[in-house]
Amino acid sequence: MEINDSVALVTGANRGLGRAFAQRLLERGARKVYATARRPETVDLAGVEVLPLDIADPASVRAAAQAAPDVSLLVNNAGIQTGTDLVAGSLDAVRRELETNVLGHLGVIREFAPALARNGGGAVVNVLSAMSWFGAKGAGAYHLSKAAAWAMTNGVRLELAEQGTLVTAVHLGLADTDMSAAWPVAKLAPSDLADAALDGVQADSAEVLADQWSRDVKSRLPLTPEEFDAAMDRALAALMTA
Repeated sequence: MEINDSVALVTGANRGLGRAFAQRLLERGARKVYATARRPETVDLAGVEVLPLDIADPASVRAAAQAAPDVSLLVNNAGIQTGTDLVAGSLDAVRRELETNVLGHLGVIREFAPALARNGGGAVVNVLSAMSWFGAKGAGAYHLSKAAAWAMTNGVRLELAEQGTLVTAVHLGLADTDMSAAWPVAKLAPSDLADAALDGVQADSAEVLADQWSRDVKSRLPLTPEEFDAAMDRALAALMTA
């Protein structure tokens, strides 16, 4: 999959990681970049084609797919984090995260899969998180949604292989976006995340671990749950005191 001369669509492209993806796609030679957002008037990047898209609204997703039939690279970036715990938190908020971060991404893939097939197979990038693999107080719903999104990505990869579509899962720790503004720690620049993901697509990689944090977390998965939790407690404490 070549980025140069591709036709890309980025969800949640009005800020943060989505805006960085759209900008780097233009800079790396994409022929066209559809920059989508729930409020399209908030997209301020020159050179893109702006489309309205609410990934939690099936009608909106369907309309975007009809408006962009030439897409060869889909970047599933839009998502939410409500700061909700699983037991004591709002069940409606938990459902909202699952509807957006899992079923929203899946709905976009389902609608755009035929276009990707017609356009040579192309690629799907799903922006996930190191929190696909660990939970934290105040982020139980986010962990659940990202773990489910990881499983969904792996399943979609198998199903779309027959039509020649690459599906790349991108994991990261903290990027320097509005979502992580309250964390006074070192963060990945959004443009670096976008480049790591796009490099992975060009290399036909099924998975991109975009920073040391995501690589460290995944390396701990063979541990027992007790060992894993203790290691994560130490890593989080070190992160906050660095």
